[in-house]
Parts: sequence; C-alpha cells; structure tokens
Amino acid sequence: MTGLKKVTIGELLLETTNQFGSQEAVVYSKEGIRYTYKEFYDETTKVAKALLGLGIKKGDHIAVWATNVPEWLLLQFASARIGAVLVTVNTSYQESELEYLLKQSDSTTLFFIDGFKGTSYLSIIQQLTQEKTLHPTSKEITYSRLPILKNLIYLGDECADSAITTWSMFMQHGHDISDKELAEREQSLHYDDVINMQYTSGTTGFPKGVMLTHFNIVNNGYLVAQSMKLSNNDRLCIPVPYFHCFGCVLGVLACVSVSATMVPIVEFNPELVLETVEKEKCTGLHGVPTMFIAELNHPDFSKYDLSRLRTGIMAGSTCPIEVMKRVMNEMNMSEITIAYGQTESSPVITQTITTDSITRKVETVGKAHPHVEVKIIDPVTGLEVERGTQGELCTKGYLVMKGYYKMPEATQETIDQDGWLHTGDLATMDEDGYVVITGRLKDMIIRGGENIYPREIEEFLYRHPDILDVQVVGVPDQKYGERVAACIKVKENTTLTEEDVKSFCKGKLSHYKIPEYIMFVSSFPMTASGKIQKYKLREQAVELTSQLSI
Repeated sequence: MTGLKKVTIGELLLETTNQFGSQEAVVYSKEGIRYTYKEFYDETTKVAKALLGLGIKKGDHIAVWATNVPEWLLLQFASARIGAVLVTVNTSYQESELEYLLKQSDSTTLFFIDGFKGTSYLSIIQQLTQEKTLHPTSKEITYSRLPILKNLIYLGDECADSAITTWSMFMQHGHDISDKELAEREQSLHYDDVINMQYTSGTTGFPKGVMLTHFNIVNNGYLVAQSMKLSNNDRLCIPVPYFHCFGCVLGVLACVSVSATMVPIVEFNPELVLETVEKEKCTGLHGVPTMFIAELNHPDFSKYDLSRLRTGIMAGSTCPIEVMKRVMNEMNMSEITIAYGQTESSPVITQTITTDSITRKVETVGKAHPHVEVKIIDPVTGLEVERGTQGELCTKGYLVMKGYYKMPEATQETIDQDGWLHTGDLATMDEDGYVVITGRLKDMIIRGGENIYPREIEEFLYRHPDILDVQVVGVPDQKYGERVAACIKVKENTTLTEEDVKSFCKGKLSHYKIPEYIMFVSSFPMTASGKIQKYKLREQAVELTSQLSI
C-alpha cells in the first residue's frame, strides 16, 4: 500500500511538471487548445500572480460560476498555489441560489461566463449587484445584497457590461508580481489547509459548504487513479462538470497525480464526447449513467472509433446491468470502474477495480479505498452490524471533510466524536468487503410496516426491454403509510401501459413491492452534476397521485 501524499495541489502539479513537463497535460479538442505540463504550469503561474495582484489573501474565498472552460482549470491550480479557497458554483443555479452561496461562503470574488442552458449569468449578477455604494475615499464599491463581494471577473475578452472586469484586464494585475512574492506565498501553505469548498447538491434542504483540504482531494484523486490503473500513458475524456468532485477530483486531480492527459468537454453533448474520444484517442471516459445512455443511444454511435477506450468511472447513481454490458462491450471499456462516495468524503469512499467482474460492477460499489475505514451501523443503536446486514454506511480517514462552513451543528450531526462520517446511505457489506448501496435512509419506503428499498424495484424494472430509465419513490397513503410509485422513461418507438408494467412484475416481485402508481415521464428532475433529485420526483408523484384513487 502506497503512503498518503503530504503535498499541496501546487506541489503536486510541480512534481508532475518536473517529471513529465513535455507531456500533454490538457487538450481542449474542439477549442484547439493544447498545453504540455510545463506550459500548463507556466499558465497557472501567471493566473496565480494575477490573483495576488488583485489582492487575494491566503484563506480568501473566490467563486467560479462556469462550465468546464479552460480558465476554470487554470483557476483551480492558481487559487491553490496562493492558498485561496476555490468555491465551486453549480452551473444550474438561479438568482436566489447564487445569492445564498455567495453570502454563505463569504466569497470576495466571482469569476463567471455568459450563461448556461438559457440562463444569463450576467443578468443575474447585474440584478444582485444593482444596489451599490461607492466609498468616497477608498473608491471601493459595496453591494448591499452581497456586502463581502469585491470583484466581478468575466471569463472572456469582451463583457456586455463595461463596468465588469474581463479576463485580460484581470491578468494584467499579475505583471508587477515577482516570482519571489509568489514563492513566499506558496511556502506559507500547508497541505492540511482548506482549499476547496463545494456546496452539497441540495437533493434535500439548503446546500451546505463542504470544506475540503489539499490533503483530502490530492489523495482521493491519486487513489482513484490507482483503482482505474490510470497512468501517464492515458488520455482521459472529462465531460462531467468541474464544479462537482467528479470533475475536479476524479477527473482533473486523478490525471495530474499520475501525469495523464486531461481531455475536457466544456459542456456535455453526447456526439461531442464520441467525436473527441475518437479524435484524441482517449483511453478513459468518465460519466454518470445518463451520459453513457445518451452516448450509446446516439443515432451515429456506431460511426465512431472507440477502440482505444479502456478505463473510466461511472458514478452518481446506480448503473443498470444492460447499460454496463453495452459500455463494456460496445464502448470497449472492459476496465471501467464504479465509484461511490459523497462531497463530504472528498468524494470517493469505495471503488471497484479494473479486474472486478461485471456482476461486481453492477451489483456493488466496490471495496473501501486504501487508507479508508468503512463500517455499517444500525441507524437506531449506532452499533456495527454483521456482514450482509443492512445499515447506514459510515467512513473514517484522511478523506473526511474539515466540516460544513459556518455550520457547526450540521457538522456535528454528520461527523461523530470518534471522527466517523455518517453518509445517510443504506448499505450492506459482504464477507469480501464489497459494499452494496441499498438506498438513502430518507428514500426508504415503509408500506404497511414493510421496508421497501427503491433500488431493488428499479433494478428489476430495468430488465423490461421497453424501459429506458426508471425511478421509484414512495407516496403518502392513509391506509398503508406509503405506496410505491414508479416513474418510467420508455424507449423511443415503444408503447408501454400501466398494465404491461404490473403484469411484468406479477409473480416475480412480492405483491407489496409492485408499483401501485405508474407514471410515464420524459425526464427526471436532476442536479447539474447528474444526480436525480428524488425529493422533487416524489413531490411530482404526490401531486399526480392525489388526483387518482386506488
């Protein structure tokens, strides 16, 4: 077992650059941008100096609201090199969510792009900053709705609002900063400093700012790379968002930790992924199941040469076995791995390895990473349960976050006095240490005293040839407490009725597990990182079922 790396993100990048400086580090294929590790390191130096010139201090919080643009990547390393905390902003956020995040995180600076999926970021920012005061002596502007915010920087050369600083204007701040000044700041940093703050997806309640250190995410990225057998010979296509751990840790830091080449996709598009994998001869690909489904079902899928693909990660939600078979066979990803975790654990807790069987890859989320402890406890008593018995998964080790920013009570609820992080996920562990996630503590359906786990019903329904995707939720019921509802996406050019679904289940599932409500949907409510928001789906199901009677 290799030891843990006690280095900062800047030191990690420098190590890789010293060893593999002439190797390609970053390739934006569509945009025609290519950096070797040496060139990339030099670019991060320029951005780090610009941040210093802007007056960013060690420990200051700077937010980035953007898709996977090249500047995001540069800021990830440049901010780490000066000890500023990078606050990652969900690309799907709207005005109230952005205001909440910027206030709660105490961000002094916001970097942003034009917008995403029809949302104008500039309009939202103008709305939030229209009430302002100019201090007569210092000439500093204070925004009444965002009193901590000082700098707005547009990730581009021309902004429609001339009062906002552009990227090129921002970069000029670095011209008078010496190498010595940057070196002094870098030498003042410690690997256990908080360097990254991500807001939990908000599948329930208000998002919480998860504080992660260099030590947390450098090591998680490295251990993820080991499980994938990623090396400096690999080229990893990264279509998952940077603002989420999947992009910035499992993608970016995993690559840098082993000197692999990053091939990012600015905004997910299944055809662009297929084109890029072929053109750049990618050997690895990341994605959530819905991304892989979109790629496999693209009408031109068979035209693309994916023969060099080998490894990658599927995470975010469980993968139906039929999808996994196609990914392994038709996309040549025989060594694909499944990773499980959450932002609070940097994020990966368990992962399958490249040689695991397809059964292990679809039925389990692998075993605990090296240097990581995992136990399954009875949620009521808090005691560890026997192997094979369901309970709440808890983890301990280097990967546990520092806590939630300015939320000590929520931190204490999540991390106990002995340092165990309580995930809120239900799981079992077999004799070999393989973990099966059986649901969320909050997702469990209790119908007439019977505990029902949505995952089991979803896995069964995936076997139906006409079902593309399915999510099972519980809806309140006076008689039973809850009833089972299945929200189903059907494949194109197929007809499926409620009766078809129920007769498919009959005699194969216990009667109380058979969905009593069937709803056909065209899409699921999702977070920008690809997680299905079951609480929203449940709300929709409750609304629809309230008009029906059984």
